[in-house]
Order: sequence, then C-alpha cells, then structure tokens
Amino acid sequence: MKKLCYTFILTAFLIWADNALAEQGKGLNVIVTSADRQAQMMAMVLSVQTMKEHGKEINIVLCGAAGDLALQSTNTETFLPPKKSPTMLLNALLKMGASIQICPLYLPNSGKTTNDLIEGITVAKPPVVADRLLDKDYQNLTF
Repeated sequence: MKKLCYTFILTAFLIWADNALAEQGKGLNVIVTSADRQAQMMAMVLSVQTMKEHGKEINIVLCGAAGDLALQSTNTETFLPPKKSPTMLLNALLKMGASIQICPLYLPNSGKTTNDLIEGITVAKPPVVADRLLDKDYQNLTF
C-alpha cells in the first residue's frame, strides 16, 4: 500500500512538472542592437542554452551595429569562457534551427545586400516580428 501511495505521489509530481515546463512557453525572441561584443555574446550564449537545455525555439533579429554579425565577412573575438565568439555561436544557432533575421533597415543603409549575409539569415518582415513580440508564448530579450 505504501509503495502504491509513493507511486501515485511520484506520478502526480511528474505530471505537474511536465505541465509546469510546458507553461514556460515556446521560446525566446532575442533582439540584438548593441555594438558591444560582450552583450552580443551573452545574447548568443543564452540562446544556445535555451535551445540545448530546454528545447525551446529561438527567434533572433539583428539590427543596427549588431547587424554586422549577420555578414559572412565578420569575425568576432573569442571570449573566455567558453572560448567561443558571437559569430561562432550565431553559426551554431543556425545549425541548431534558430530563426535568425536581419533588420530590414540594415542592408540598404550599410551598402550591403542579401549576398553578403551568412547563409540561412534572412531579412525580417516587421509585421511578423511584431506578432512574435506580442505572442505571450515567447519571452522577449533585448541586448
């Protein structure tokens, strides 16, 4: 009888824990505008952790000075830890299936074209980004 009671309590706890995790939402919307490489790095680190450890979706929009991260020609310095750079983590996020977009103002105002972007990065559509930001199933982070 004790064993049955413990089994019931454990099952109830596991169901509750699963529901609690499900209520955390679908993922993160991450807006990166900062030119500061450490801020960019933190955005990438948190995004990687959210995908790896929690299996959540990541939607990143790069704008302003952070838009440079989307360029094939950009290489950023390595940080300790984790001995990685913002561009390395950005590429890892793309491979993991994150949605990474560039602000639509960036390319025409920087003299760049979509040919300059890392493969897989697309130009954001403001109505889609606005809908995501207002979606209560996502947490919004800005850097």
